[in-house]
Amino acid sequence: MGLKNRLIIMNFLQFFIWGSWLLTVGAYWFQTKNWSGTEFGAIFSTMGIASLFMPAIAGIIADRWVNAERLYGTFHIIGAVLLCIIPTIDNPDTFFWVMLLTMMFYMPTIALAITVAYSAMKNKGMDIIKEYPPVRVWGTIGFIVALWVISLSGLETSPLQFYVSAIASLSLGIYAFTLPKCPPLARGHKKKLVEELGLNAFRLFKSTKMALFFIFAILLGASLQLTNAYGDTFLHDFAVIPEYKDLIAVKYPAIIMSISQISETLFILTIPFFLRRYGIKNVMLMSMVAWVLRFALFGYGNPAEGLWMIILSCIIYGMAFDFFNISGSLFVETQSSPDIRASAQGLFMMMTNGFGAFLGSRISGIVIDKFFVLENGAFDWKGIWVAFAAYSLVVALLFALLFKHKHEPEAMREIRH
Repeated sequence: MGLKNRLIIMNFLQFFIWGSWLLTVGAYWFQTKNWSGTEFGAIFSTMGIASLFMPAIAGIIADRWVNAERLYGTFHIIGAVLLCIIPTIDNPDTFFWVMLLTMMFYMPTIALAITVAYSAMKNKGMDIIKEYPPVRVWGTIGFIVALWVISLSGLETSPLQFYVSAIASLSLGIYAFTLPKCPPLARGHKKKLVEELGLNAFRLFKSTKMALFFIFAILLGASLQLTNAYGDTFLHDFAVIPEYKDLIAVKYPAIIMSISQISETLFILTIPFFLRRYGIKNVMLMSMVAWVLRFALFGYGNPAEGLWMIILSCIIYGMAFDFFNISGSLFVETQSSPDIRASAQGLFMMMTNGFGAFLGSRISGIVIDKFFVLENGAFDWKGIWVAFAAYSLVVALLFALLFKHKHEPEAMREIRH
């Protein structure tokens, strides 16, 4: 089997695991377990907590001691075991700790998958800018397939969703050991203690440009958490309004939200064109403007005559998500030396899925409770989404003004091979 097909399988399973429960765990939590919203907020923050340190630690291990593909496989096998434990839990406190442990082994695999793919493609002399996005798009397809499988099979409120995820995780864990070898490039070099621990990836912060980039990675990570946490719940809440309750968008909100992932598959394929034509900074800026539109359209849309706004918002999500995450990882690649490549990718994931996700979930919950709960206890969804759009607009303006980066075609050529 060719390298591209092998990496396609890896990406498909990587995000099938996540898609099997990420958007439906709330339905299981509230409708099957009948646990509280406050406790659910803690559960949803486990991804952010785990991403604060685990991707960086995994990157350090992969740079120094263990082949990245072996570490990747080991993490997925452990994750499969933990996913099988989740359905047996009968109290929210234990659920939190097991979910946190599960995320500690899953979240670093996102960065490790990038490391394995980039390493294998470079060794084959492949053009990463041109050939990685069509490979990565299969991760999004995996997420969509998982979401539809769980939703259409009636498992949205069932513990069986975790077993589906566990099977995929075990399969990927075993498969990972057959992937091309990705040995630690920093092994055997005499280093200072800080370098031996892999902490020299943090030297990237010495660059003002990189420090600013990571700050904006946090801010964009918060935006992603907002849409993951509240999008599905937003559509579910229309069920209390008689004229909306029987509409397809309200009955099957997860299916409507999956349009966002379908859009991802299309926008990933456009990244090579946009990067060549406009450069990394402008592509990332496009992502930030797309977040403004994503939230604003939700604010003014509804499942009836305003359904087109919700659908358009989901389409725009593809640009909002892909244009920063993919181009961001490529930007980190251009700014990092080979001996810290895995650590640098782990650091990027720590900023977006760690600090960004954690702060986004925690702060948004506080703000919503304080300013956007109506007298009858319902959420002021229009106010919530408009506030999120205003936040995203401020981020975009600050990025345009503060982040200085000249489009360098030669840097793009360097990471092609």
